[in-house]
Amino acid sequence: MDKLDAMISSLEASLNLQPGDDPTSAPPPAPAATQAKNDGKKKDGKKKEKKAKAPAKAKVAAPPADHPTICMIEFKVGVITKVWPHEGADKLWCEEIDVGEAEPRQICSGLRPYYTEEQMLGHRLLVVANLKAKNLKGFKSHGMVLCASQGDKVQFIQPPADAPLGEVVQYEGLPEVIPASGAQVDKKKMFQAVAEKMVTNDKFEGTYNGHVFMTSAGPCKCVDIAGGEMH
Repeated sequence: MDKLDAMISSLEASLNLQPGDDPTSAPPPAPAATQAKNDGKKKDGKKKEKKAKAPAKAKVAAPPADHPTICMIEFKVGVITKVWPHEGADKLWCEEIDVGEAEPRQICSGLRPYYTEEQMLGHRLLVVANLKAKNLKGFKSHGMVLCASQGDKVQFIQPPADAPLGEVVQYEGLPEVIPASGAQVDKKKMFQAVAEKMVTNDKFEGTYNGHVFMTSAGPCKCVDIAGGEMH
């Protein structure tokens, strides 16, 4: 009888039962792996959440196939805020130009024979803003400034004083400008194509095939070059 009591006590202990408990009502012991997993959940308190995916960047609408090429070139109103000589080329100025963006554009221009540093600084002008960046003698240039030239005379094409920085030039009698990407402008040589028809008129205004370069404050012009090439 003592042996039987000992066996019963041993069985009750293995089933986590108190003396006299009904063995059929006891929950089965949890498997070791499941128990460890549950213990881990209790310690963490909650499951890890998946990170939300970053929203996709909005695509810029491409110009229609029949859009005039000049209306795919982006000329922006800007002002030179910093200028210094290029260390490796005696004809180049390096500039920082505010065109209404988060950061100024760094641009390199071959204007040292025509403008002093004092004349460059603070000058309002037009920037060709959707050109592919190019390395000029070790300086990465993000665009170019627009000038008129005739003989040995070179002058900036200037927006009116009241034209806001970053405004995009429009053209009288042509559709609204929808800029192409820098890669498209470069691949299709768009700027070279339109430059052939860009000249100043007898009012010194910049024009494309007779269409005046306009801002909300009026036309863009140079000082006194009529019939000059624009580039």
